Amino acid sequence: LPQKAPVSEADADFIRSLVLYRDDDVIALDKPPGLAVQGGTGTHRHIDGMLEGLRFGADETPRLVHRLDRDTSGVLLIGRSRAATAALGRVFRGREARKIYWAIVVGIADLRDGRIDLPIAKLPGKAGERMAVDHEEGQRAITYYRVLETAGRRLAWIALWPQTGRTHQLRVHTAAIGCPILGDGKYGGQEAFVAGQGLSRKLHLHARELTIPHPSTGAPLVVRAPLPDHMRETWNFFGFDPDTEDDPFAELP
Repeated sequence: LPQKAPVSEADADFIRSLVLYRDDDVIALDKPPGLAVQGGTGTHRHIDGMLEGLRFGADETPRLVHRLDRDTSGVLLIGRSRAATAALGRVFRGREARKIYWAIVVGIADLRDGRIDLPIAKLPGKAGERMAVDHEEGQRAITYYRVLETAGRRLAWIALWPQTGRTHQLRVHTAAIGCPILGDGKYGGQEAFVAGQGLSRKLHLHARELTIPHPSTGAPLVVRAPLPDHMRETWNFFGFDPDTEDDPFAELP
């Protein structure tokens, strides 16, 4: 197998500063918005290229377990060995990972809580990766949502619980029901931006909490990530509580 390029001391310090949780099997990172998880055309700095900096004396370089979009922040899980990564991968494929996201959406109308069950497929073309609802060719995608707070009749803080892990699933689903995520021009167009509020134009989507059975013990492992700066400013602007640990889906199995 090809060897990865050595990680610089600066990048090693940076990636270690993102660690939320670490044990012999698992590392959880607080991925900042704007940083890619893996490389691609024109992408030279990414999480995958810095994983050597998370070795912490172990025999193996850690490995990615799953991904987050470049502009999505929050909990990202890393396996510290081949065996741990394989076990964690089975957890994600078996839908045993409970992922709760926070978002601000635009155009709430009478939105309160519910379930979105719309299939998603990749659109043809070369203008960057883009997904869409496709009832003929799409893969089934299911998302639960709940409104936690509202700001007037236009904006809402919602929790999202994806039951499937399709690319851009939450962004496509919220846009499909007429409530695009604030700052998501890719799927919401100009409707995803609010003029005159002094709010950041960055994407307001955050992987707030991840719960998995630990690969060694089977006991529940719960990791939470604080809001990134631009989202915390929005929460503070509207008087929302950015540090609450309430479970919005406690009544769901």
